[in-house]
Amino acid sequence: MKKEKNIFINGAVSAAFIGKSIESHQSKTDIGAHSIFLGQVRADVIENKEVSSIEYTAYEEMANELMSKIREEAFAKYHLTCMHVYHSIGKVLVGEICLFVFTSSKHRRAAIDACNELVERIKKELPIWGKEIFSDETSQWKINN
Repeated sequence: MKKEKNIFINGAVSAAFIGKSIESHQSKTDIGAHSIFLGQVRADVIENKEVSSIEYTAYEEMANELMSKIREEAFAKYHLTCMHVYHSIGKVLVGEICLFVFTSSKHRRAAIDACNELVERIKKELPIWGKEIFSDETSQWKINN
């Protein structure tokens, strides 16, 4: 039985991690294009309260299984060379990165289209929830949009 790749990172996805991921693809000379999506926590104001962080939780085992299926479908549909997906778990402060999707292929259209579809499917299909923490320490469950 194949073990699913763990897409979860504790806390924010760091710029150093993103940079290292990009740098590691320079030796892969069959790649002609990369597409990257970075989801960042916003300082939304809701009912006069400002979001200071989001605390992410997930049904990790199920999310990893579903992501594995989504990954296979994307590779078949878009003829990707590489794909990386990382999502934060735990507390992520405003301004920090909580989602990193990185696709690579021989041609730009496949990389771009795959990246866009992956982001939409992750938001819609994976059992990941975010609790918005306000500056006054109150909280509410985030509605994805």
